[in-house]
Amino acid sequence: MAAAEARARQEKVRKFEEFVDRRLKPDLANTIKQRDKVFEQQKTFLDLKRNIENLERNGVTSMRSMVNLGSEVYMQAEVPDTRHIFVDIGLGFHVEFTWQEALQFISVREARLVGQIDEYTHLIASIKAQIKLVCEGIRELLQLPPETELSPRNTW
Repeated sequence: MAAAEARARQEKVRKFEEFVDRRLKPDLANTIKQRDKVFEQQKTFLDLKRNIENLERNGVTSMRSMVNLGSEVYMQAEVPDTRHIFVDIGLGFHVEFTWQEALQFISVREARLVGQIDEYTHLIASIKAQIKLVCEGIRELLQLPPETELSPRNTW
């Protein structure tokens, strides 16, 4: 009877471990990857905002620049009027904005990106809690002693 219980317990442990390895860990990795993409978008818009503010502050109305054509091939470009810029709004579409319109669009977009980052962060915390819960279930099935948390140390 004890051998049958041990086999059943081992089978449950195997299923829990399989669930963590095949479902929760890939979900966690994918969610972190998605959040990192949103962080990159946020950085891009922050850089654009800073560049627009520099153009405004310095009164730049024309400029020369190097443009990446792809495969690290560059060519020189001249921008005769910097007061209108094209902003990638997603899905391959670009819209012509004045500096002020672009700054307004960036503010709206940044707020949306912050919301997305918060959602992904909460989802990541939820998946980590699920992993911890399943690991605790495995620990109980194996009748291991509970993990003791380290007490905070005085650092002064």
